[in-house]
Amino acid sequence: MIAALLVLHLAAALVAPSLVRRLGTRVFWGLALAPSFTAVWAATQIGTAGGAQPHTERIRWVDDLGMDLSFRMDTLAWVLTLVVSVVGTLVLVYCASYLRDDTRGNVGLLAASLTAFAGAMLGLVTADDLLVLYVFWELTTILSYLLIGYLSRSPASTRAAKQALIVTTAGGLTMLVGIVLLGNAAGTYRISELVAFPTAGTATSVGVVLLLVGAVTKSALVPFHFWLPGAMVAPTPISAYLHAAAMVKAGVYLVARFAPAYADLPAWQVTVLVLGSATMLLGAFRATRQNDLKLLLAYGTVSQLGFLVILLGYGSTGATLAGLTLLVAHALFKSSLFLAVGTIDHATGTRDIRRLTGVRGRMPWLAAGATLSALSMAGLPVLLGFVGKEAALTAVLDPADGWVSLQGGAAVAVVLGSVLTAAYSFRFLWGAFTDRSRPPLGDPSPPHWHRPSWVLVAVPVVLGVGGLVLGVTSTALEEVLAPHTALVAHVPGPEVHLGLWHGLTPALGVSVLVWVLGALWWGVQSRRPVEVPVPLSPFDAGRGYHHLMRGTDRVALEVTGFLQRGSLPVLLGTIVAVIVVVPTVTMFTRQVSWPSVRFADSAAQVATAVLVVSAAYLATRARRRLRAVFLVGVTGYGTAYLYLLHGAPDLALTQLLVETVTLVVLVLVLRRLSGRFPDDPTRTNRRVRALIGTAAAGVVGTAAVIAAGSRVQEPAGAGLAERAVDYGGGYNIVNVILVDVRAWDTMGELSVILAAATGVASLIFLRDENLRRAAEGILRARDQWARPGGEPLEVGKDEPAPVTPWIARVDLLDPDRRSTILEIVTHLVFHTIMVWSIYLLLSGHNQPGGGFAAGIVAGLALCLRYLAGYGAELSAALPVRPASLLGTGLFIAGGSAVLPMLFGSPALRTWITDVHVPLLGEVHVVTSLLFDVGVYLVVLGLMLDILRSFGSGIDEIALDEKKRVAGR
Repeated sequence: MIAALLVLHLAAALVAPSLVRRLGTRVFWGLALAPSFTAVWAATQIGTAGGAQPHTERIRWVDDLGMDLSFRMDTLAWVLTLVVSVVGTLVLVYCASYLRDDTRGNVGLLAASLTAFAGAMLGLVTADDLLVLYVFWELTTILSYLLIGYLSRSPASTRAAKQALIVTTAGGLTMLVGIVLLGNAAGTYRISELVAFPTAGTATSVGVVLLLVGAVTKSALVPFHFWLPGAMVAPTPISAYLHAAAMVKAGVYLVARFAPAYADLPAWQVTVLVLGSATMLLGAFRATRQNDLKLLLAYGTVSQLGFLVILLGYGSTGATLAGLTLLVAHALFKSSLFLAVGTIDHATGTRDIRRLTGVRGRMPWLAAGATLSALSMAGLPVLLGFVGKEAALTAVLDPADGWVSLQGGAAVAVVLGSVLTAAYSFRFLWGAFTDRSRPPLGDPSPPHWHRPSWVLVAVPVVLGVGGLVLGVTSTALEEVLAPHTALVAHVPGPEVHLGLWHGLTPALGVSVLVWVLGALWWGVQSRRPVEVPVPLSPFDAGRGYHHLMRGTDRVALEVTGFLQRGSLPVLLGTIVAVIVVVPTVTMFTRQVSWPSVRFADSAAQVATAVLVVSAAYLATRARRRLRAVFLVGVTGYGTAYLYLLHGAPDLALTQLLVETVTLVVLVLVLRRLSGRFPDDPTRTNRRVRALIGTAAAGVVGTAAVIAAGSRVQEPAGAGLAERAVDYGGGYNIVNVILVDVRAWDTMGELSVILAAATGVASLIFLRDENLRRAAEGILRARDQWARPGGEPLEVGKDEPAPVTPWIARVDLLDPDRRSTILEIVTHLVFHTIMVWSIYLLLSGHNQPGGGFAAGIVAGLALCLRYLAGYGAELSAALPVRPASLLGTGLFIAGGSAVLPMLFGSPALRTWITDVHVPLLGEVHVVTSLLFDVGVYLVVLGLMLDILRSFGSGIDEIALDEKKRVAGR
């Protein structure tokens, strides 16, 4: 069911942008169904989540890594699932009204990202595999970047989004190293097994610390707390979800998830208690000095996250119970307050407490709901925040190691932080809902007012009332949370229970003291209406981040300026020098094995090698570009012949075709360059280049020989001939490798080809008129193709029938540059070459060929058509856009990967069958041919794109330049 809910969120996110464009923000009501279904289903799991056999799901994914899509709905996952889904549902409903008139950003993208984020959080809190958890962890990072950067035209928004992305991604990558260490140490990546059977040792301790780095960055603990207040530039509903119920809770969840296994480690205790205490105090202190209601809540969130990390990482049963209770309470009261601020801002146009007045009288229901939430945040009875705060004080006021210890310091931080929390809670209520008879200080102009819709008021009120209901029924909540809290018993502590009254206890006395001191703090500070800035510290984390980023940019600039001097010979010389030095040092510092070497098997190999070496030497001496190009081509053709002499006809054919295409492309490019190389290196430069080149050749050759003699495992090609027939159903081993054995590599290479083709076209067709001309040429060619099969043209009795021209748009050709023989021969052999390419495609599984070679052959046929009639003839030969061929080919290749999965087989699985065809007899059919067809179309699209770019594209540019010169 969890997998189905994830698919539901994904589907809703995919259709959200188009639906928002058509139906407006009413679509948010429909999108809210995805998290609401999740909440309803999770509510039905209340009994099984805490049982001995919680709901689990496992879907096979990457067998080689032992990585499955494993999900588990235990008590902790159940609590977080309800928090994420319930608050997510209400936030989406709230967005339907809040974003109704918003034209500042892409609302469709925001809707999709917010829905996908809810699904990613569901996957994160239910994942039972560390690697799967990391995948969802990074998905939340990416989606939060899109949500925080919603106002893409605002520098502040993009800056905050980048800051959050960099910090959380750095923490996530650090966490990944910790995941690998923990998984390797335990021999499993299954979270339930790691928690049930924790390992010990140095690797485990290091892995746990690295894991906590991810939690610290995600939950904005010191020293990474600075990114969260900056993220307040996002729309308020986004802040309510990400920073109250979802994103920042991911780090808290990680601490709670692994506390049963590792809370007794000294490294865990130091990291969690020290950073949690510092964060709670710093965030709360900064919150008491804010005049922006949203920033006040942001710093308050930082403080509360530190509080939650202290409790959930403390290591005792009572602290864990208090932490889970406050986790739920925080999600309710903080999301309610954020949304209340959004409503106030939406109605008045300001969040500044120095300007707000009269809000309580105009929105009494909102004031009542926000008051409940703020009092819950301050820990006043009878709300859930009070219940959790009482449990927390009971758990930490009797430190196991005494007051002079980490637990004692954490207890002091909890008490002082609670005082500051009460102070900024009272400051929020005073600033948001106090009526003032005179204009407040600051901007004297009163805020504008318009009545908000009932949704903007009802949602914060519902969340505030939720804290009241759960506070009254907190004893039942304790029973639900007990299965998880019982797992954490590393640190001894007093017995803790949830409830509104436990008698006259020390915790109650401290609570009363907290309320009194908090009220006094607020009372003193309310006399200072202007925010008092916090003195800058030399250890300010925000400034440290900016200095680090500027330093990184500066180092990158200096390194790039030192190495990339704009000289291609210098750059290549540096690269080749590294290739020479590194393997040479390795070969001399380690013992190597020298195999027996046989220099040649036949005289033909020796003659070919001499020819290749001679051509390469002459290419270095050539001063004309065209001569150098053809000499380099000789080395390629010689290599192809060496492949053929070694019994590899398929490799020889591919090398031959690739070398031909390379020659064609270079010759086309040379039309825009001078005939001679522009530089004339001195004798010293030539000698240095020769020395570097010779050294590189020697090192690479020697390394190849040593590598062949250093083999300790069985060659990968052993038995491949038999496996190619059994597994791939073909005798062409090379093609079977490409489309069966390592088909995923080929899929990646197709994507690279697609990106390269796009880059090539963008370099040439940079101007709109070139794109327009290319499109017009294709349309003209399509019209010529369609006319013979369409309605006959009206021809008079005495008029001759129209004659199809031999060459398309012959009127555009230069008579002095035409070759009648080339035109005739091209049209005679073109279709034969295309048929041959189809033959290579169909027979490539058993004979030399395949989709790659066939696509190049078809591309060379198009090259002939271009040489015969230039751009118009090329469009007539294949009147489609290269992007259509590239996209169709990649779609077919991807479809061939997905198709077997629909029948329960692994992706890219090949099915082999023999079909009897009349007149043809038995036909051997393999489904990997479909993948080869995709390769064929991608390669053909790339060839067409190259000819359009370096051929007709350059022709158009040259023609424009010629016209401009003539116009002068």
